[in-house]
Amino acid sequence: MTAAAMAADASYDPVLSKLVTSLKEAESLSSEQELHFLQNLLESKEINALVNVHSKVAKVCKDNKCAPLMSSSIQVALDVLEHLSQRCHISPICKEMFYLLQRPHVQSLLATHDAIAQKDFYPHLPDIPIEVDEDEETVKIVQLVKSNEPLVGAQSAEPIVGATIKTDEETGKIIIARIMHGGAADRSGLIHVGDEVIEVNGINVEGKTPNDVLTILQNSEGTITFKLVPSDGKGGQRESKIRVRAHFDYNPENDPYIPCKEAGLGFIRGEILHIVGQDDGYWWQARKECERTSRAGLIPSRALQERRIIYERTQKETNGDTKNENDDFDRELIATYEEVSKLYPRPGVYRPIVLIGAPGVGRNELKRRLVARDPEKYRSPVPYTTRAMRPGEIPGREYLFVTRDRMETDVSAGKFIESGEYKGHLYGTAAESVKAIVNSGHVCVLSPHYQAIKSLRTPQLKPFIIHIRTPPFNRLKATREANRARSTFDDLNSRGFTDEEFNEMIHSDERINFLYGHFFDEEIVNDNLATALEQLLVCVERAESEPLWAPSSWVQ
Repeated sequence: MTAAAMAADASYDPVLSKLVTSLKEAESLSSEQELHFLQNLLESKEINALVNVHSKVAKVCKDNKCAPLMSSSIQVALDVLEHLSQRCHISPICKEMFYLLQRPHVQSLLATHDAIAQKDFYPHLPDIPIEVDEDEETVKIVQLVKSNEPLVGAQSAEPIVGATIKTDEETGKIIIARIMHGGAADRSGLIHVGDEVIEVNGINVEGKTPNDVLTILQNSEGTITFKLVPSDGKGGQRESKIRVRAHFDYNPENDPYIPCKEAGLGFIRGEILHIVGQDDGYWWQARKECERTSRAGLIPSRALQERRIIYERTQKETNGDTKNENDDFDRELIATYEEVSKLYPRPGVYRPIVLIGAPGVGRNELKRRLVARDPEKYRSPVPYTTRAMRPGEIPGREYLFVTRDRMETDVSAGKFIESGEYKGHLYGTAAESVKAIVNSGHVCVLSPHYQAIKSLRTPQLKPFIIHIRTPPFNRLKATREANRARSTFDDLNSRGFTDEEFNEMIHSDERINFLYGHFFDEEIVNDNLATALEQLLVCVERAESEPLWAPSSWVQ
């Protein structure tokens, strides 16, 4: 079919017809084989049908303005859920909408909308192979505008384009080592990990070091032009949806091993991080959840942080810095990151409130006052013990009194969420007692020994854990003496606390925070009992009404 015949046939696209005509006029500029291939391609019915479909879809979208208003409807739905959760008890309409937006088919519909809006359905085709002479290399020219983002080399950096470079150990060439999510290089989509840097602003970098390249970049203004040899593996970066709670503090300024301090992301224990890239086995890319639009930064990977912790523990043992294996850390736990998701409250099903604290800090008194405030809402399980009943005690009120043989058998069978021995007697809380309170629609309030945290922190119970902390020594002593507090280290509670007991309380508080501080949802300093109780009520209300971050295994 000739170009004229194509133009006369309505089924053929006029733009393709003009292109075929132009090719015929340019026969002297290309090989006959290439022109013949392109002409057959452009004249094929298949390609013309595809172009016609594309044109009609584009016209419909333009005429009807059917472009999406946003590409993040699922995130908007989550934000709406947070607002609705605080109003479910006020309006039945809010309550109905709250449940509707959590239904799987609604969330799937929103996720599908976002995939289409973000054009995530486009196929990712492999690159067309390019034949080149043996002595020639395929190169690409990329221009980026210099901005306040790091390009890293060796151990130093300067804010430039949002990528990292290094020297290839085998070839000695300068290559792109990492693309920072959200940075200029990432947004361009033109620079990829593994690309070889040949020139920067017309300056050949062969034989130069990463720091030499950084010097060139530092002295550049405005637009920076890179000449690159493409890597074998290319493709855009897709951000993961993983959120984690950090279980340790991190300051890149104090990390001698980070590739670039300026590219690092500092955080403190308990902060929620969005892990956007895990391609590197040692350095992940992340943003703080509260800073969704910022450029990603480098943080140590889980594997790297675990190795550091193990090394530090080994050094302590080698240097004899630990008195025994339990003094400085829990040997079963290597705390790095914990994957989390939003846990939404369910009316009528309450998370157990767990008060953890040093002996004598007042967690049991706070539990007693909370339950006394509304006994119909708050319940506390009656603990078991093997000690003899004392005058004035009633079985089932203060304790459930059992024989040692029976309790040891039940403990071995895993029927207790916590148990321990004190002055020759066993004490413990049965798991069924906790489940019974939760299943009855009440708020279960517990104040166990801190070693019970791992037994309680399960997907079945989903506890809200609060650390009741001690104030500084002077304040601790002054408040307890002013209230004539009786020592819990004395079985008869017949005297006040000694200075040694106050110091022991503070030491225990610090150790609990060191060992398990990353597990706590909230902290309350028991400086003043009335104030601490009010703070506790606020925490309990949050656990009942707000969507909160929790281990992902609890949400699935």
